[in-house]
Amino acid sequence: MSDITNLNTENEGNTEEKVSRNFIEQMIDKDLAEGVYDTVHTRFPPEPNGYLHIGHAKSILLNYGLAQEYGGKFNMRFDDTNPTKEKIEFVNSQLEDIKWLGADWEDRLFFASDYFPKMYEGAVKLIKKGKAYVSDLSADEIREYRGTLTEPGREDPGSNRSVEENLALFEDMKNGKFADGEKVLRARIDMASPNMNMRDPVIYRVAHMTHHRTGDTWCIYPMYDFAHPIEDAEEGITHSICTLEFEDHRPLYDWVVRELEYERPPRQIEFAKLYLKNVVTGKRYIKKLVEDGIADGWDDPRLVSISALRRRGYTPESIKMFVDLCGVSKAHSIADMAMLEYCIREDLKLKKPRMMAILDPVKLVIDNYPEGESEMLEAANNLENEELGTRMIPFSRELYIEREDFMIEPPKKYFRLFPGNEVRLMNAYFVKCVSYETDENGEVTVVHCTYDPETKSGSGFTGRKVKGTIHWVDASKAVLVEVRLFENIVDEEKGVYNEEDGSINVNPDSRKIVKALVEPDLAKAKAFESFQFVRNGFFCVDYKDSKEGAPVFNRIVSLKSSFTLPK
Repeated sequence: MSDITNLNTENEGNTEEKVSRNFIEQMIDKDLAEGVYDTVHTRFPPEPNGYLHIGHAKSILLNYGLAQEYGGKFNMRFDDTNPTKEKIEFVNSQLEDIKWLGADWEDRLFFASDYFPKMYEGAVKLIKKGKAYVSDLSADEIREYRGTLTEPGREDPGSNRSVEENLALFEDMKNGKFADGEKVLRARIDMASPNMNMRDPVIYRVAHMTHHRTGDTWCIYPMYDFAHPIEDAEEGITHSICTLEFEDHRPLYDWVVRELEYERPPRQIEFAKLYLKNVVTGKRYIKKLVEDGIADGWDDPRLVSISALRRRGYTPESIKMFVDLCGVSKAHSIADMAMLEYCIREDLKLKKPRMMAILDPVKLVIDNYPEGESEMLEAANNLENEELGTRMIPFSRELYIEREDFMIEPPKKYFRLFPGNEVRLMNAYFVKCVSYETDENGEVTVVHCTYDPETKSGSGFTGRKVKGTIHWVDASKAVLVEVRLFENIVDEEKGVYNEEDGSINVNPDSRKIVKALVEPDLAKAKAFESFQFVRNGFFCVDYKDSKEGAPVFNRIVSLKSSFTLPK
């Protein structure tokens, strides 16, 4: 499968003008031109029952972006209608994620629970209009009575109750006189509708649960399909942007706002979700990974929750770039993780200093460099961005280099160190390998070189050239730090889910911890600061496990990319 499947296929074959605007923008343009609305007001309405993930980022940035584009407003609202799965922890984490992405709801933070009295009034109004009734059927019986895709449903025995009886029963439900599941309130619509969502859907259920905001005030709670359109209408939302699974629910959404007689009802528009290949986004699966100790929390850097991506070192800019590349469409698409990695590389490559870190060290001794002496060498922080300036790094007789940068018997076109070969030490001097030492297992322990003092970096030396340049750290000043190298938590060869039991196919090698030697300046790195480690990738200081003077570095992404932009 390609990196992006069906990218922006919604607009294929359209004119250049239409291609430049996605189908949602075109619909909004039409609404404004025809006077259906005179402004644009959007919202992001998550349920506080878990952490947000990369798919939610698309919805957040789309809704906020549309409000910004049209000079409108953006609301943040929690659909907290199901107390069994909701926690303040999730509310706080989602607010932090959304703020970090740059979506500003200003003073418009709302909760579905803010509207519980309004929703109750709306239900009473429907009963009085003969549009809702109390049912005695169990959940299984309601399913049975609903019929099938080829057969119409049967009338609920409770649908014949009088308005007065329904009002009394609904009040008794509110007052706690019935057990959970004993009664529900159903909308009276059409049991023969070809749309199953319109076959007298349940709009209120009895649930004796403590709500994280309203406590025990209510023992009945509205269903999402009833609550959501009321929330939108009460807030003056003009365009209710949601994902495609709600397309079949749109007739019910429209029915609710129409029957409750809102003057300027919102318009629901659906778009395709953002899917990533071979990643875990399902809340129950992430929850199990956390409970089983495979992930160290919802923000484990191997996950794609927004908090995990932030902890790993992704930036809001990189996620926005990724969402923009995926586009807005009604056609389902699957993006490859390589595209997200491409975006973070593009965002960081000119912004971050390029530091030297040795992840698999072997000692290098410059035999002809004066013992006991050292010097400070100037190094550019980023050769592609002079504005990042320079830094001074220590250099002396004993250094550490990457083990892979020396070979006893190198293959052809290996330009790094081997006996008799000369390379440049980055920002320093030319060195030539003269010998090496090994242990009893034949593993190289020390590489011996001589240096040419005339070849100092920046000196203008032109006497000869070398093909290889390697990085290093000073042995006496280098700082030992923990570095975490991440791969996909999913075993990509097997796919995300085990077909037999539905469990996650976990990659046992998804996290490798190494002790690395880094430039002394990196010891002062603070949480969330990120750097490029020369040849090793981009790394970010872990905010959870780092301590002052002892940073822990998460690899954000390697420097190699398998992704190319689609033409």
